[in-house]
Amino acid sequence: MNSRFLTAADAEAYRNLRLEGLQNNPEAFGSSFEEEKDYPIKQFASRFESQGSYTLGVFDHEELVGVATLVQESKLKLKHKASIFAVYVSSKKRGLGIGKRLMVDAINKAKELKEVEQLTLTVVSTNAAAKRLYSSLGFELFGTEKRALKIGQEYFDEDYMALFL
Repeated sequence: MNSRFLTAADAEAYRNLRLEGLQNNPEAFGSSFEEEKDYPIKQFASRFESQGSYTLGVFDHEELVGVATLVQESKLKLKHKASIFAVYVSSKKRGLGIGKRLMVDAINKAKELKEVEQLTLTVVSTNAAAKRLYSSLGFELFGTEKRALKIGQEYFDEDYMALFL
């Protein structure tokens, strides 16, 4: 398996994996399958061209099996911070260390960005495996948002975590 930053050429593979994640783990994302299923490929491709945004992908041979996005804040008073979003590993490839590889790559990229001093992320409170991974990499819990997401009539809390670089 190899990892690299995604480009516009990866938009279709990214779209397919993202839609899989939105269907299989809707509680892990602020967006929904219903919102994104009809987005044109061009809209996904544009995500890889935004300044201060870096989407990492892990490939098993030529198949995209995991993604994570690092976004640095752009405002002058916030440039010392970056966030990790949209972490997802295909259900058929979990347990192989792909999530850890994505997170380590994202942390390393953040360290390359000279202004970034801290990383933040949110994780649904019931996702014990993800929380264990993030904690093992040095992220610490700093708060919980009750009822952060609502899917149908079910609410999900989100934990906020930070890593100081």
